[in-house]
Amino acid sequence: MRAKDLGWMISRPVEKLELISEMTFVSNGCVDFRGRVADKRKTGGWRASPFIIVNEVAERLAFFAVAVSMVLYLVTEMHQSLPNAATHVTDWIGAAYVLTLVGAFIADAYLGRFLTIIVFSFIYFAGMVMLTLSAKLDRLRPPLCLKRPCPPASDGQTAFLYTALGLIAIGTGGIKPCVSSFGADQFDEEDEREVVKKYSFFNWFFFAINMGALLGITLMVYVQQEKGFAWGFGIPTITMFVSIVILAAGFWNYRYKKPMGSAFTRFVQVMVVATKNHLQGHHVVSDDQLYEVPTRESDIFGARKLAHTPQYRFLDKAAIIKPHDSTTIRNRWKQCTVTQVEEFKCFIRVLPIWATTIALSISFSQLSTFFISQATIMDRKLGPHFVIPSGSIPVFSAINALILVPIYEKLIVPFLRSKTGHKRGITSLQRMGVGLFISVFAMASAAVVEHKRRTHANPKTLSVFWLFPQFFLIGSAEVFTYVGQLEFFYDEATDGTRSISSAMFLSEIGIGSWLSTAIVKIIEKATGEEEKGWLRNDLNASKLDYFYWILMAINVVNLVAYLCVARRFKGRDGASATGSVRDESMVNGQS
Repeated sequence: MRAKDLGWMISRPVEKLELISEMTFVSNGCVDFRGRVADKRKTGGWRASPFIIVNEVAERLAFFAVAVSMVLYLVTEMHQSLPNAATHVTDWIGAAYVLTLVGAFIADAYLGRFLTIIVFSFIYFAGMVMLTLSAKLDRLRPPLCLKRPCPPASDGQTAFLYTALGLIAIGTGGIKPCVSSFGADQFDEEDEREVVKKYSFFNWFFFAINMGALLGITLMVYVQQEKGFAWGFGIPTITMFVSIVILAAGFWNYRYKKPMGSAFTRFVQVMVVATKNHLQGHHVVSDDQLYEVPTRESDIFGARKLAHTPQYRFLDKAAIIKPHDSTTIRNRWKQCTVTQVEEFKCFIRVLPIWATTIALSISFSQLSTFFISQATIMDRKLGPHFVIPSGSIPVFSAINALILVPIYEKLIVPFLRSKTGHKRGITSLQRMGVGLFISVFAMASAAVVEHKRRTHANPKTLSVFWLFPQFFLIGSAEVFTYVGQLEFFYDEATDGTRSISSAMFLSEIGIGSWLSTAIVKIIEKATGEEEKGWLRNDLNASKLDYFYWILMAINVVNLVAYLCVARRFKGRDGASATGSVRDESMVNGQS
């Protein structure tokens, strides 16, 4: 037998083994629970995702059950004024979502996503237990008040309640940035079949959020109305514990990303080194001057290398190779790699998109405050014997999302795909733009309806179903924008910044809530405080419609700004909004 024939016989099994390896093992650095490279046949995908989706339903049920009832609890049980209660709730929701940045940092740098979710879930659970005790034990609330003015809660009672809410906010901050990213980690980006499933996961994940919200604002609010706040908070407390059990039950099926160190530290290193080299007069003449490690993987643990891009050339100075640099010892505070610089560039690129989608969160924060306050003083009868709880009115928004997501996934996406050639029908940037456009009409609708309610001869006889358009439109805006953000921020994130990227868009909800509080305070001071201003303790004497018109104007200005930013955006692969964003390359162009 000739040598070359023997070599062919030996090489063929090797090539076959390599092919099988590529087909069965993930290429995104994920491992199984034993720490081995994850096998696609045994881990991840839709084998693991249901645990994550069901966990999200349970956790969101607990959160929304508290969120939609808290204004009423603060007013009736803790004896706060309506404007103060509304601002306290928006501040609390704001803190919960801004703290996602802290949770993302801990996950990416130290604990990993799965362990971060578990640890912060127990913190969340502790807060729910304290909140239930606050509603159950009389000594933790001021005495029952039948006639105003009511005695305020003591400092100790207020401190106990705020500690409970604080723990829930911290728990939310640790869980939320990790759950969607952990779910997306179950799909290999380099596998075309799994990529399609990943974007389907994002839609069903949003469906899970709204299913949890639906149960929280209907079933739990009804329980609270019929049985009291202790039951209304107690059942979600049990549900929160169940969500931890459900997530842990999938332990053997998950794909895990190991923590990769602090991305924020790497960002600071790039800025420091680039500035230092600039002041020393160093310039980048060609890409050959930029340093990258010679290994297959980058020097960021568990992260793949990133190709150099021409944007933000100033930052390239952090990776410049100077004549007397050591070839063996590298200090990131003196020289960065191309991948580290590109990681920071990816973070900077999405900031304008992030900033121009915050306005929707200002409008969305009204769902749990003034929208519910309107419903409280309207006719909520459904038939002769049933009265809809005011806290359940946001069901209009949740049902819309539950209906629209399957329709969008099963009907609209295939139709748009056939017209545009994009895998997702439209790009994530275009999807966000549709949501922001709808939000303008949502607030216009809210203003028109509130004017009708306020000027009605007998506002209490006006049906609560007049609020349906504003809830429906806000829900539609959220379906388009929220899922678009999930897709966009995950796509544009690097291996080492997945959780931080998810936290960025979640922090918008928090910042939007805080901005809503700031706008309320400014309007109160500018128009005559709670006694004579637009926003009073008595909603019938207020001019809430004026407030809604202001929010609509903000949304219009924001939409224009977003369109300008989105048209100029270029992703980390150099694709624009009019073309594609990373995985949004045209299907026809690949054939």
